[in-house]
Amino acid sequence: MPSRHKPLPAWHKQRARELRATATDAESTLWHHLRSGQLDGLKFRRQHPMPPYILDFYCEAARLVVELDGSQHGEEVDAERTLSLEAQGVMVLRFWNDQVLRETVPVLEEIYRVAMERVVLLQGGR
Repeated sequence: MPSRHKPLPAWHKQRARELRATATDAESTLWHHLRSGQLDGLKFRRQHPMPPYILDFYCEAARLVVELDGSQHGEEVDAERTLSLEAQGVMVLRFWNDQVLRETVPVLEEIYRVAMERVVLLQGGR
């Protein structure tokens, strides 16, 4: 069966691996709760390549991107990235790193709520 995705350049794959290996505390905390379908069976990937970007977290079933922002991020760059991703048909949720660390449960509840709404929407309202 042919792949529906174009092959990624080697440098893109390598950069995603590097980002996985150097995760922030917030990324590690969130990944602990999202990995292995722990959020009601939703499968998330971390540092998922979606050219030209590498996404912090991605749920294909919900076409949902979860991005964590720290002090290194600029609002203008983030807004441009969000618009570009939305043009590809995905929704972007953004949280601050400290929000994930201090309010983990509410962050997970928001991710779950939005993901489930998106799954229903993408399945045609079933």
